[in-house]
Amino acid sequence: MDPSQLTEEQRKQLEEKLKNMSPEELREFQKQQCIFCQIVNGKIPSKKVYEDNFCIAVLDINPAAKGHMLVIPKEHYAIMPQVDDDTLGHLFMISRHLSQILLKIMKSEGTNIFIANGPAAGQRAQHFMIHLIPRKDGDGILELEEKLITSEMVGKIKSAVQEKLDQILGLGESKKEKPKKIAGEEIMEKPEHFITSATAKRFHKEKCAFAQNIPEDKKIIMDKQEAFESEKEPCTCVTGKRIPLKKEKIGSKKVEETESKPATSRKEKKSQKSKKDHEEEKEDGEEKEGDVSLDDIADLFK
Repeated sequence: MDPSQLTEEQRKQLEEKLKNMSPEELREFQKQQCIFCQIVNGKIPSKKVYEDNFCIAVLDINPAAKGHMLVIPKEHYAIMPQVDDDTLGHLFMISRHLSQILLKIMKSEGTNIFIANGPAAGQRAQHFMIHLIPRKDGDGILELEEKLITSEMVGKIKSAVQEKLDQILGLGESKKEKPKKIAGEEIMEKPEHFITSATAKRFHKEKCAFAQNIPEDKKIIMDKQEAFESEKEPCTCVTGKRIPLKKEKIGSKKVEETESKPATSRKEKKSQKSKKDHEEEKEDGEEKEGDVSLDDIADLFK
């Protein structure tokens, strides 16, 4: 039944019928109308490149690039949230192997592995699938206009997403503010956070003078784990250590070192020189265990 060929009266009857269907009946109806279910069943021909008990992989009939593949589950799922974890894991495992094959066979420089989940995301068929698109530098596929948002908006989005994700994964309890006893009374201890910016080399405590100098629209707020796992160094306000200032001059330092060293006799100097020469000759004649030659390193790039 093609909905585009229905009369207005037939369309209304169909919509009323769909409203009264149970989720199981609706899913079965969608399956009967689904083009990709018919591809899975072999009713519609396709260029199949892989098949197992759970999915098939076919070449897209309207490819974004040469070698564009679709990994399609055999069971009908309209969108990703309907797919069970085991099936989803299997689909991505197959996608990983197919991606590696595309890189070798098509001599691609990369691959896009993506899902159009819902009409707003570009989904055109009511059947969940994974797209694999071979890419080459400068091919112009999926080019998007760069859009920047403020760090404040990034922080708000992060908080909203993380809070909901913690609820789903059951991680909320471990990140809640923990009570701390002071003078026998429990108070709520707020989780520690730090301030930095995209161009800063260090992260700071909120009350640090350097943190106060960062403009509000440039500030990036990180929790303790994020801060110490980042590539940025902790400020002295975090470590509590002072940076030593070297006041002594180079000339005076050499004088002090010379004065502090005990005098060495001519005989001791000769003995030390002989010992050093002997060690250098030994190193030249015998290769130390664990040494790597330039030829060994060059072999890694063959």
